[in-house]
Amino acid sequence: MDFELSARSKDCLQRLGAFMDEHVYPNEQRYREERDAGDRWAEPALIAELQKKARAAGLWNLFLPESTRGAGLTNLEYAPLCEVMGRVVWSAEVFNCAAPDTGNMETLERYGTPEQKRQWLEPLLEGTIRSAFAMTEPRVASSDATNIESSIVRDGGSYVINGRKWWTSGAGSARCRLFIFMGKTDPGAPAHRQQSMILVPRETPGITILRHLPVFGYDDAPHGHMEIEFRDVRVPAANLLLGEGRGFEIAQGRLGPGRIHHAMRLIGVAERALEKMCRRVKARTAFGRPVAEQSVTLERIAESRIRIDQARLLVYKAAWLMDTVGNKAARADIAMIKIAAADTACQVTDWAIQAHGAAGLCEDFELASAYAHARSIRLADGPDEVHRNQIGRLELAKHP
Repeated sequence: MDFELSARSKDCLQRLGAFMDEHVYPNEQRYREERDAGDRWAEPALIAELQKKARAAGLWNLFLPESTRGAGLTNLEYAPLCEVMGRVVWSAEVFNCAAPDTGNMETLERYGTPEQKRQWLEPLLEGTIRSAFAMTEPRVASSDATNIESSIVRDGGSYVINGRKWWTSGAGSARCRLFIFMGKTDPGAPAHRQQSMILVPRETPGITILRHLPVFGYDDAPHGHMEIEFRDVRVPAANLLLGEGRGFEIAQGRLGPGRIHHAMRLIGVAERALEKMCRRVKARTAFGRPVAEQSVTLERIAESRIRIDQARLLVYKAAWLMDTVGNKAARADIAMIKIAAADTACQVTDWAIQAHGAAGLCEDFELASAYAHARSIRLADGPDEVHRNQIGRLELAKHP
């Protein structure tokens, strides 16, 4: 097991870090001002401006392993780049590496037809449009995706789609042009062969965005998380991905790399929270001595460092396994990083909030929103309980 970064990963990491120092960190306040100045669902002009610079710097579409369309990086090579992008919540979009587009692009690259790729993958790779993934439903426990009730019914040369989805991330963006929709094509088939995925253009008649769903009060504009009704939405049969009954197969292929990305971005969240905590406690005095010298502070800083480094190495291991033996063989490790990274980011950010006192509760230091984001990932892409059950069953299987 070799976690030494390759020469090309080191090169990308150095150039990405320099770009963040020059163009992203100095513009965090400008981003907030532009986002809050008018229509919160219109992308700040800063994003397009920085995207041009990122493309010129060769820092574009850094993901997509096993594809000639990306940067040619493996999961392990891409992982540290995700960490850097995770330090600023909106920065991944600058490099066209933002969720849910990355997962949707990987899905199209793996499972799309040449025509589907031409129509949707190419503009997504160009960054001219964005997309959303419509899977979770409000009326059922979507942690068990066999519960999904939405229907995809064949009618001649079309499919007719009905259902209500929520927490559809990315659907609020003014540039969102595509939904990848999961629903049932055959409710009578075996449990994991009932579902299919289909491409639904955003402007298709019958799609209604009902509301946006804040996370602990944060609307996550300009991409948001939306509740959407699909009523008698008709799309060509050619929009189906891979074939009827193959939705679960696609979902499993999609989620492996996505969890690497989520986990490493959360490591970036935790690292930045720790940095802010250290700066804060060195600048404050309480009860006659610097806060940094108080034992509870030192213990929390030490524990933060231990947890972050442990989680990072666990993600590197999962990425290495995905690259060498495949997603299926790495499924326990992929499940473990989903839990460990979010738990680490939640706890470290919570300690950073505590170290900032009341200032940590508002957005002066952007810790409250970071905590909300990290906490939401403990549910996104499957709740912790589901992953723990899977890990437990795999462990028991070692002892027949």
